[in-house]
Amino acid sequence: MARTSILLVEDDDSLRFTQQMYLQRQGFEVTAVPSGTEAMHLVRTRNYQVVVTDLRLGKVDGLQILRSVKKRTPETEVILITGFGSVDTAVQAMKVGAYDYLTKPVDPEDLVLTLKKALERRRLRRQVAVLQREVLREAGLSHIVAESEEMRRVMTSSRRVAGNDATVLLEGESGTGKELIAKYIHHNSGRASGPFIAVNCGALTENLLESELFGHVKGSFTGAVADKKGLFQAADGGTLFLDEIGETSPTFQVKLLRVLQDSCVRPVGGTTEYRVDVRIIAASNKDLEKLVEQGRFRQDLYYRLKVVPIYLPPLRHRPVDIRPLAEHFISRYADRMGRNRPHLSRQALGKMQAYSWPGNVRELENTIERTLIFLQDREIRADDLPLDTAHSTTPAPGEEERGADLTLKDVEKRHIKRVLELCEWNQRQAARTLGIGYNTLWRKMKRYRIARPQSAGGRQ
Repeated sequence: MARTSILLVEDDDSLRFTQQMYLQRQGFEVTAVPSGTEAMHLVRTRNYQVVVTDLRLGKVDGLQILRSVKKRTPETEVILITGFGSVDTAVQAMKVGAYDYLTKPVDPEDLVLTLKKALERRRLRRQVAVLQREVLREAGLSHIVAESEEMRRVMTSSRRVAGNDATVLLEGESGTGKELIAKYIHHNSGRASGPFIAVNCGALTENLLESELFGHVKGSFTGAVADKKGLFQAADGGTLFLDEIGETSPTFQVKLLRVLQDSCVRPVGGTTEYRVDVRIIAASNKDLEKLVEQGRFRQDLYYRLKVVPIYLPPLRHRPVDIRPLAEHFISRYADRMGRNRPHLSRQALGKMQAYSWPGNVRELENTIERTLIFLQDREIRADDLPLDTAHSTTPAPGEEERGADLTLKDVEKRHIKRVLELCEWNQRQAARTLGIGYNTLWRKMKRYRIARPQSAGGRQ
């Protein structure tokens, strides 16, 4: 078998020597020490795959070693050796994180068998961790940018709600990443091993949407040549993401409300109901509350969906996220294209931060991909970015006060004011975006007499 690093802690010299020699003959790489103090020093400076330690060691006992190992390297397995009278303590240690315990006198073959089982569990845990990272990467969840205060609040809410089955309503403009957050909630929930199924309600007609979600029986309508299970049944044990829920008809909303209330679905044309265990995450790029006021969305369904509302802010309201998002997409698409990652110039970043991004993060991603397709150099300049100046928050040169001679102070004043407006007058966020300290921004605002309008929100 492959060499495996084992730390053996035993204060009985004869027993320590015997166990070390036996384990080494079995192919293990064994470091043996007589005291807990020496063991504590070693586990702080070196990683072991398994630690085998006597429970009673004197000044520093096996429980202290266990806690230290689990705090520093949680993946390391710990096996305790204990006398008969300390079994209760050993069981308590397993609750802290020990893999197993063996009572004295220890049969060498039992020790080797327990070691092999501990190593197998360690291998499986590492494999699961790798697979989980791969799942998150494939789902696009390995890099969610949340540097702005707004997105940090979104992620905090998402983490908290992931731990239960509450229905979530994600609201925000198109392209803000609602499906990405829905996947994040699913993959961090107890349903992560179940299916995640997304449905764009706005892309299907009412009849087709009913058939897709609830299923249908053979002969229920023209083209129904066989029974078909709906997506509610397909998502059983998992999560169903209903995107653009505001586009659905009042008739469909009634049927959806009934499913949410009863946790049962009846296929189109059928008489039998099927119980389903599905978590619902809904999303809309429209203001559902306004649709309720206009009579276009059922109020009872709205409150049924809005158990936990999460609002995703548009990209123009969180300019601090533009740079890390751009660099993430540059890295992703450069790797896909098999080319070196180009540098983002200061002028290009300024152009992106002065752009309103009507298509939000999705538009930013598409812009970076198109830029890299045609880019010949190793630096992205402002002119390389295919952005429509009509959506720029900074007027083109000469557009304002055409013919006027602007001083450097005038230009700086205008730029500071525009960044403050982009950040909704959040001065700390604006200072980070400008790359200056908060006090420096405050002094410049005072010098240029830049004051926040009474109607503007934001925080200092």
